[in-house]
Amino acid sequence: MPEPLRIVTADDNYLVREGVRRLLEDSGDVLVEAAVGSAPELLDAVERLRPAAVLTDIRMPPSLGGLGERPSMEGIDAAHAIRSAYPRTGVVVLSQYADESYAFELFRDGTDGLAYLLKDRIGEVGRLLEALREVSAGRSLIDPQVVEALVRGRARVRASALKDLTPRELDVLREMAAGRGNAGIAAHLHLSESSVEKHVNAIFTKLGLTTEDLSHRRVTAVLTFLRDAGLRG
Repeated sequence: MPEPLRIVTADDNYLVREGVRRLLEDSGDVLVEAAVGSAPELLDAVERLRPAAVLTDIRMPPSLGGLGERPSMEGIDAAHAIRSAYPRTGVVVLSQYADESYAFELFRDGTDGLAYLLKDRIGEVGRLLEALREVSAGRSLIDPQVVEALVRGRARVRASALKDLTPRELDVLREMAAGRGNAGIAAHLHLSESSVEKHVNAIFTKLGLTTEDLSHRRVTAVLTFLRDAGLRG
């Protein structure tokens, strides 16, 4: 029987974080080594415990925001800090907003070891466990509703956008969806990095992603692939 996944959870609401702790531990697949209420406490717990994964709310003290305000992003800032300092620790960020700007902010430096889920998923233990396993293995996961919001916000990306890509460009996009950078794609597909760069630029052009910065274009391209891959079988 595999060892339980060692994790740390963070949420500013005591009842929520203790409820999540119980749900996850009752599954038998997770050991919650700490449940904390602020970003500084989360960073301290990760430094001390070096968990396999973290489950954190997007919004935590000190900047909780007022009524009607967009949530602060201490959870995302903490995710970036954790991934930078402890690359073996994956991070799942929970948010009540299917807002593309937060997803882009989370994935601005890459998708490895990161997941963005809506907070409604708290009651779906299986979905939480899947996300925690994925990030602990260095992979990524994005809530389907967030993917839909990203696609709706980019109406210029047609439903059949992938039909314009060549077979090799699709190969490169699949590797991007697996979280590989240009060097990793080149090694896996036995191409030169310059060839990969040309294919990536062609993908951006064909998907209409010519005005955003590089990290946003890569995330949007990957999300388009995840949504539309079935169009090419």
